[in-house]
Amino acid sequence: MPIEEECKAIVRSYVEAFNRGDLKALKALLAEDAEIQGVMGKALFEQVEPIWRQLIEGYGMQLRVQELIAEANIVAARYIETGIFRAPAFGNQPTGKSYELVAMEWFQIEKDKIKRRWGARDSAAQARQLGIPLS
Repeated sequence: MPIEEECKAIVRSYVEAFNRGDLKALKALLAEDAEIQGVMGKALFEQVEPIWRQLIEGYGMQLRVQELIAEANIVAARYIETGIFRAPAFGNQPTGKSYELVAMEWFQIEKDKIKRRWGARDSAAQARQLGIPLS
């Protein structure tokens, strides 16, 4: 199998684990020193885990792959991201409202593990749709 297809398969496994809320499986897909970058900055899994837990449990975040593009060990992913605010998250009480937006992530794969992951999504649109006051 070409390296691009192997790397895409790792990203698909990441999406599947995230959608199941399986943080243990997510951690297993990451290199020990994986850098995870997103709206809140750059961190290791231990710092990102509580954020991801709130996104999964509070917002019910789900990722639906629209496109995966790979070149060597780099994979770019475009998703439709959806969720429903059902449990307390990030200091806010659930509103029961849903959201949908486009999100993108960029992965660097090394030795069958995610070494770096960058994420971009419109957090302001997410907050507006979920009925969360913008500060």
